[in-house]
Formats: sequence, structure tokens, C-alpha cells
Amino acid sequence: MTVMQDVVAQWHRKMKSGPLTPEFLDEHLHEDVTFYSPVVFTPQVGKPLTTAYLLAAGQTLGGSDEQPFRYTKEIVGDRNAMLEFETSIGGKYVNGVDIITVDNEGLITEFKVLIRPLQGVNAIHEAMMAALQR
Repeated sequence: MTVMQDVVAQWHRKMKSGPLTPEFLDEHLHEDVTFYSPVVFTPQVGKPLTTAYLLAAGQTLGGSDEQPFRYTKEIVGDRNAMLEFETSIGGKYVNGVDIITVDNEGLITEFKVLIRPLQGVNAIHEAMMAALQR
């Protein structure tokens, strides 16, 4: 098993067992991790900011009973993975990808989220901003 395969397996186990936690992210994020949000122009650098964004995303991307959050496809390389997901927010369908890069020790150094369609991006923007303000 490659380092990235192990990270993806741990990520899937955590996502199936419950919401992301600060403890899980502290264990898996590099101190200088960079987070690229679909709703914020500038990259967010560092473990504290990335943790805040990923926890907020976990709160907002849970989906609904009709369309719960779920990963649908994945591409996994030695140090990179792309995990496609589907969910809904406020009745709006959301399709996106998490693009994850790790270092040799398996710590996440980059986490990029891309989302479509535009109504989904707008719904996520509203929900994420509310979650981050809390």
C-alpha cells in the first residue's frame, strides 16, 4: 500500500464513522498545509486555517436524507489523490472533488476543493460563511 492509499483509506474510515474532528485533522495535516477553497480567492495556509475550513465544510456538506454526502469515484497516485463527491445543500445538488497531496510521511500538504454547478457553489458559499462565523 502506498502512503497515499493509506491516507485515503484513513480519510474514508473517518468520513464513514462521523464528522471530521480537530484531533483527526491535527494528526493528518502538515503544519504548513495549504487549503484551496471553492469560495475564497486566496489560499489558506497553515494547520489552524485549514482545520477551520475543513471542519466548516464537514458541517455544511453533510447533505440530506435524499442526497447524503458520499464519495463516488477516486484516483489515487503515490502522493496525490482526487476524490469525487456528491451531496446537496438546501435542496441544491452539489458535485465536487477533493484533491489531496501528501508528503513522504503521509501528512496532507495541500487540500483543494473544486465544486459544480454554480447553484451548488453559491449554496456552499452561504453555508460555509455562516459556519466559519460560528
